[in-house]
Formats: sequence, C-alpha cells, structure tokens
Amino acid sequence: MLRKKSTNGSNVNGAKDSLTAIEARFGEARSRLGSQRQQLVRSILENCEETCFLSSRELARRFAVDAATIVRTAQALGYKGFPDFAADLRKHFVTRITPYTVLKAATQENRSVTDHINHCLDKSLENLNALNVELDRSKVIELAKHIHRARRILVIGVDMAATLAYHFGYGLSTLGFDAEAPIGSEGNLQHKVKILTSKDLLIAISFGQCLRITVETVQQASKHDVPTFGITDSDTTPIARYCDAHFIAAAASPSFLSSYAAPMALINAILVACVHLNPKRSLLQLKPTDKEYLAGSRWYRETKG
Repeated sequence: MLRKKSTNGSNVNGAKDSLTAIEARFGEARSRLGSQRQQLVRSILENCEETCFLSSRELARRFAVDAATIVRTAQALGYKGFPDFAADLRKHFVTRITPYTVLKAATQENRSVTDHINHCLDKSLENLNALNVELDRSKVIELAKHIHRARRILVIGVDMAATLAYHFGYGLSTLGFDAEAPIGSEGNLQHKVKILTSKDLLIAISFGQCLRITVETVQQASKHDVPTFGITDSDTTPIARYCDAHFIAAAASPSFLSSYAAPMALINAILVACVHLNPKRSLLQLKPTDKEYLAGSRWYRETKG
C-alpha cells in the first residue's frame, strides 16, 4: 500500500534541495581538501557533460593526474570508491542537461555516424539491463494491486513523456480500468486532479529536472490525499521526492532526446502484473475484441483485383 511521505523535512523544501548529492558532499568535505583537489572536483563538476561517462583512467588523462588521485579524491568526498562517485556525477549531469549540451558533447566525440548509432543503441540496452537487474518485482505487484483497488487512475506525462502516459493509460483502459492520460493545457490537468479523491490514483512520469507542470500536479494531488506514484530516472528527482512511491527507469541517452526503452519496458511490466493478478477479469475484458482482431473492419485488408 502506498504511504504518504512527510513534507516537513528540509529534504523537501529546504536549501539542500538545490544541491545535487555530489555538490552536497563537496560542500561538506571542502575544508578537508587541499586546493588542488578542490580545483579538480570543481573542474569535473563544471565539465560534467564531458566527464560523467569517463572511467577513472580517462578522467585522470583528461585532467593530467594519475588514476589513483581520482579514486582518492572520490574517497575524500565520502564515496566508497569511484563507481559510486561516477553514479552521483551522472545524476549531477542530469540536473544540468539540455538537448544542446548533450548534442554538443556528442559532436565533440571522435565517432563515425555508425559509431553514434551503435552508442545510442548500446545505451538503451544498458538502461534496459539496469532495469532488469534492479527492479523490485514485489513493488510492481504492489502497484498493480493498488491499480485494481483504485476507483479512477490518472496518468500524467507532459511533452515527450506524454507518449509514455498515453501508452500506460491506453493499456489500463483496455483492461477495463477507469484510466486516463489527459493532454492539453496546465489548466486541464489541474481540473482533472481536482475531482480525484483518496480512492483514486495518480501516476506521474517525468525525468531529470522534471517538468514543473507534472511536479505541481503531484503536489496538488497530495494536498487532497490522492495516492501518487512516480516513474522517473533517479531517487533525487522532484517526482521521486514528492510521490508516495516511485520506480527508477533510466532514460539516459547520447542523443538529444531521452531513451524511453526502459520506462516503456517498466510500464509493460506493470500492465502484465495487472493482467495476471486477475486473469479471468482480464480475459473477460479482452474477449469482445477477439472477433474484431480476426475479422473486424478496423484492419487493412487487400482487396481482390
């Protein structure tokens, strides 16, 4: 069952929210770092679009130091090792990312067009593999149960995330749930949320810095005790902080557009869980479409000449 998060702590509205995890660690450790290490960390953060995907050896070459210095600097910030440092650096980059900075970084790489295509596909596969390894299946089942209990489900996704919201809402509607993925103006979303109650469910989808409209819709729902669930790409995003519970699905991509391979796979997994929690109900809902799929006028048929 979804549980409300407290909104009284400084992690929600306090000053620390403006800092990424790696910036916060740097601020706390600065007095213990020498001037050279401070400058090294600053340079890494200021050039995060170039440094966030480098190994410790590649970072060392980039800043003309040895790899051991990179590792020791990460440890001085409180990280167990370089992988944890690199993970927070990538999250830091996400908060600074724009389509322009991504494309600029990509064009500065010495890659052929084919290499760029391969890199894009590899990144999508990496996101999918991470989801497969890290996804808590019991949490998927818990959300599916909540969907079954909900009187009405509102799926919120804006701009590019609207494609994910539509797919999710359409799938739920096909299974007989009262689900909608509203599109349109900010006012339209606000009016939709106003009629929700504690018996309903709001699912919000947004990544990176998260779109203001989506976050504010979650906040509005929470004020009216509407259960909220988020799909986002980090535990530190506004969607993760303000929703009662959330899933992580990486959307990182070397392209100027996000990769939605992992979020789409996650949504499909949730829909599958909804189906198999009550397969008889699901079959009953889909049975009327069986004849239409086989012989309905909805599908294109070649006419005999």
